[in-house]
Amino acid sequence: MNEEYDVIVLGTGLTECILSGIMSVNGKKVLHMDQNPYYGGESASITPLEDLYKRFKLPGQPPASMGRGRDWNVDLIPKFLMANGQLVKMLLYTEVTRYMDFKVIEGSFVYKGGKIYKVPSTEAEALASSLMGLFEKRRFRKFLVYVANFDEKDPRTFEGVDPKKTSMRDVYKKFDLGQDVIDFTGHSLALYRTDDYLDQPCCDTINRIKLYSESLARYGKSPYLYPLYGLGELPQGFARLSAIYGGTYMLNKPIEEIIMQNGKVVGVKSEGEIARCKQLICDPSYVKDRVEKVGQVIRVICILSHPIKNTNDANSCQIIIPQNQVNRKSDIYVCMISFAHNVAAQGKYIAIVSTTVETKEPEKEIRPALELLEPIEQKFVSISDLFVPKDLGTESQIFISRAYDATTHFETTCDDIKDIYKRMTGSEFDFEEMKRKKNDIYGED
Repeated sequence: MNEEYDVIVLGTGLTECILSGIMSVNGKKVLHMDQNPYYGGESASITPLEDLYKRFKLPGQPPASMGRGRDWNVDLIPKFLMANGQLVKMLLYTEVTRYMDFKVIEGSFVYKGGKIYKVPSTEAEALASSLMGLFEKRRFRKFLVYVANFDEKDPRTFEGVDPKKTSMRDVYKKFDLGQDVIDFTGHSLALYRTDDYLDQPCCDTINRIKLYSESLARYGKSPYLYPLYGLGELPQGFARLSAIYGGTYMLNKPIEEIIMQNGKVVGVKSEGEIARCKQLICDPSYVKDRVEKVGQVIRVICILSHPIKNTNDANSCQIIIPQNQVNRKSDIYVCMISFAHNVAAQGKYIAIVSTTVETKEPEKEIRPALELLEPIEQKFVSISDLFVPKDLGTESQIFISRAYDATTHFETTCDDIKDIYKRMTGSEFDFEEMKRKKNDIYGED
């Protein structure tokens, strides 16, 4: 360990593992350490089930009705992958997909007036959906056609809208869309958690709806994918990539000190030894004095012995509870997967509820979601602080990832990865880069 590295990475969360994989592919000498005995940090999947009970300090052993403990892989952070999103691109370009299998999530649902409705995934479903009336459907269809044709590089597709200036509120007005349709579009398609986006330039929202539609078009049932054996497979896949390119991995390493010289990181001390480095990447848990808390997320893992009612007995789904349906500022999400994904014992389902905390009683805030899941066999409640770095790391060369937010997919995580990459290297993150480097080593196939 007493060596000189280009980059030391602390923590094996998804953000850290992807960055360490990319840095290794780019020819950097990488040392990757974690103070935990398992991969994944905050974004781990816990197995066997006994470990989940211990982690949440539940007394005793899981009951026999839960089946074999090792059949469970329970994600601590519930997220899906957008089929056409950035993380899937990273997986494909680095060929980390060769270590994993994915399934399409069977449907996305939205909560309205105490009931859940399927988010239409085809034109036929949209026309049959009871979410909107007939004339609304026509206007909504016109809007979707506009979005599909929209290209920010081609002003002919703008139809009088300025993507950098026109607010999304005004775009909705242009198509005469009613409040229900606006809610549905902003929260179930663009996947915003609050309504702040309405008064921001429309370009970002239109691109988010395009991402949803293009992701949906790939597989048809929903825009989301999920890896067999749980999300913990993702960091491990990128860790393997890093190892192929000479990255060194050490789990269960207590980090005693981050060594600084003239305000700049020069190494990390662990078990009396010092590894030197030029740059450091880590999650907030390693540098508590360099991050600040910007909020909290509540997540409740619920084990069920039945599919969720009114979802057509789906073995996986997402439910979005838009904020104004339950008098809140931010949406509540439910991600449900099951034994079909090799994450639970036969016949069992795992539904994870999450949202941004807004009051002093977070468990009350998620009650509408829990009511949809009844009866619940076992609940595991966690409230996590959301930490962000206090500075960009330009001076110290310490680059800190952001805590995982309450969104149901990995797009914000990928934005963070691209942002850290740019701060570390001075150049924009380029997906193509990841491909070319690989050809240099494997040759063209």
